[in-house]
Amino acid sequence: MKRIFVLIPLLLAAATTGAEERQHLSAEVLWQMERVGNPVISPAGEFVVVPVTTFDVETDKSETRLWLLSESGDVQRPLTVAGLSASNPVFSPDGRRLAFTGKRNDDEVNQIYVLPMDAPGEAERLGEIPTGVSALKWVGEHLYFASRIWPDKTAEQTAERIEQDKEKKLTAHTWNALPYSHWDHWIDEEREAHLFRIPADGGAAENLTLGTGLQLPRSTQGTSSYDVSPDESLLAIVADSRNSGSRPDFDVFLLEAGSGEPRNLTADNEAPDSNPKFSPNGRLLAFSRQQIPGFYGDTRRLMVHRLRAGQSSALHEAWDRSADGLVWAPNSRGLYAAVDDMGTRRVYYLPVGGGDPRAVTGATDYGNLSIANDGTLVGNNQSFLYPPRVVRIDTRNGAAERLDSFNDELLAGVDLGTYESVTFKGADGADIQMWVHYPPGFDPEQKYPLFLLIHGGPHNAITDAFHFRWNAQTFASWGYVTAWHNFHGSSGFGQAFADSINPDWLSRPYADTIAAAEWFEAQPWIDTERMVAGGGSYGGYLSSILVGREHPFNALVIHAPVYNMYSQMAADFSVHGTRFGEYWERPEIYRSISPHYFAAEFDTPSLIIHGQNDLRVPVGQAFELFRTLQTRGVESRLIYYPDENHWILKPNNSLYWYGQVREWVERFAAPN
Repeated sequence: MKRIFVLIPLLLAAATTGAEERQHLSAEVLWQMERVGNPVISPAGEFVVVPVTTFDVETDKSETRLWLLSESGDVQRPLTVAGLSASNPVFSPDGRRLAFTGKRNDDEVNQIYVLPMDAPGEAERLGEIPTGVSALKWVGEHLYFASRIWPDKTAEQTAERIEQDKEKKLTAHTWNALPYSHWDHWIDEEREAHLFRIPADGGAAENLTLGTGLQLPRSTQGTSSYDVSPDESLLAIVADSRNSGSRPDFDVFLLEAGSGEPRNLTADNEAPDSNPKFSPNGRLLAFSRQQIPGFYGDTRRLMVHRLRAGQSSALHEAWDRSADGLVWAPNSRGLYAAVDDMGTRRVYYLPVGGGDPRAVTGATDYGNLSIANDGTLVGNNQSFLYPPRVVRIDTRNGAAERLDSFNDELLAGVDLGTYESVTFKGADGADIQMWVHYPPGFDPEQKYPLFLLIHGGPHNAITDAFHFRWNAQTFASWGYVTAWHNFHGSSGFGQAFADSINPDWLSRPYADTIAAAEWFEAQPWIDTERMVAGGGSYGGYLSSILVGREHPFNALVIHAPVYNMYSQMAADFSVHGTRFGEYWERPEIYRSISPHYFAAEFDTPSLIIHGQNDLRVPVGQAFELFRTLQTRGVESRLIYYPDENHWILKPNNSLYWYGQVREWVERFAAPN
């Protein structure tokens, strides 16, 4: 076993209360926190704007306001008023104005608002888009955005249709093809997502993609779905070239603004291409490429298309990490990225003209990067011990200077535990990285119960980041040693490691989980008679596997589980079908890994939790598992949320979730 490093709680200057007055990081404290969003720096680098969301537990409502910070860190004040939503801030190219999306006055969908930055003034709405606005960007003289429209309707007909939909009593949805849903919402088959622009000084909105025969991805659209060249002459959009919801092939298309003749830059690749980004000098187009259709955890490689030559090439092909969170350096010689790297998200510099990727930051997590014309780089920084903050990142040495003070006063009164990264041998003798969290006041001379957490995905590593929904420090504050292990299949440890569990989801992650438990059993401060485990989504799947396999856990927490791999076909995403064959083509795969086939061996007390609006893992999965456990006579409890999706997002529902999880684990592994 190799220990990598130990982190201790950050000592806050504002902490003046005595230890006896400090509280633990409870679920109630989590909902008191201000949740800091993605920062945006002004072109000249003097100001940063960031959305900050707060919650009212009494009303179960949230509010997002925009805050102004200075690059020097001496300004922190709200830009938008309380009581009105605001998000997606973007600066004008000259930095004199700020646009954002929000609902104000009688708005029923998000609209564009523009606020002066160089003089006092109120935000004014720019136009009226009846179908709403998302994925906002400001390039040149226009604001660009996505909107889901009825392509055969005029503006007047669209307004009439919206009014009709408000008044109709019919609740049925009808589909003739996929996709019909995405995560927690139904997709209207009659509507298409298109790219628009509107003059920044006011005027009519122009649909830029309606005549191309293409549309933005039907399931979801964001700022990674398109980009605009600095001179506004070219558009790069992501679209499904197959136009097939069951087997999509997302490609990057290039077209001239106002032209209906797009050119597919990635037709030779059947896996997804995405996230186009024009360089500041307008000569290059970067984008991300995966190479294995049907494998969302495939490494995302950095591609660059040279616009004059009309040629694309892959960069850093030997680099075994995904190029995510990309922003161009102002000189167009490279990009900065937020990269999932061995249990930590680090900022990397990726040169275009030669040389290897260079890690800029080290410990703790960085992401949501934004860069000014002078090269000033800002982003979010977080760790297991503090939620996202806004920082300026020195691109030479990775030093981070904090620009905000959100949550400082609250955290000053919180007694946090500690955590460290350890490595143990898992399946096939491979090194498995694991984050271990210790409760406040941890005493290695005592024995503690264990709560082992199993992450979802499965191709999503747990990095050194603050988690509001499954907060390991909150679980540790109940008196448990808590851990996340990055088992086989986790991202950030190379392509081979991520792909090692396909199509066999079961064997290696199960072996890694048992090896993690054995590592803890060997520690003198763990009580081997008081061990519990649990997880959600894929973590719920693996927990459902544990119910019918040998393991040392007294009880399990199983949230939104993939329990029956056959009925999981009802979800918005088919796991193995594209790459390995559907269950009617390769039934042996599904029989070997589906938890429901091991029901005859179920004997572990289990808490099952699921939400009705979960369309990624439909709620019937939990109902099937609960009925099976009850029929088998296994002690079990089902918690059903009629108004939640794959995650528990409402304050009071979340508080209940934490309370029920605590009650369940304490029942089978009581803390000291």
